[in-house]
Amino acid sequence: QVQLVESGGGLVQAGGSLRLSCAASGLTFRYFNMGWFRQAPGKEREFVAVITWNGGRTDYADSVKGRFTISRDNAKKTVDLQMNSLRPEDTAVYYCAAIDWRSTGYYDTRSYNYWGQGTQITVSS
Repeated sequence: QVQLVESGGGLVQAGGSLRLSCAASGLTFRYFNMGWFRQAPGKEREFVAVITWNGGRTDYADSVKGRFTISRDNAKKTVDLQMNSLRPEDTAVYYCAAIDWRSTGYYDTRSYNYWGQGTQITVSS
């Protein structure tokens, strides 16, 4: 049974930082690219960041570029999202997701094979 479990969410003031972590089990982690998505109330789930299976490539949504950093540890089967200079518009439920390493549909939620349950990030102004 595949599980992706996010942690590290919470409440932070604008300008602050948070680090999210996603722990994977039940899958061969190194065979998956890993993504982070977010969903704000009343909005569709949107792409935030992705990292390829070997960490060789990363990509970010324009809205978070330069502020967020995605990283992974294949030995620990974890993927992290370091979020700096947080803004109220970053408030959302954040999800990690796994996509087969051969797929290039990084930006599309429909391409992902597995999802975590999400963790809430609230940024106060």
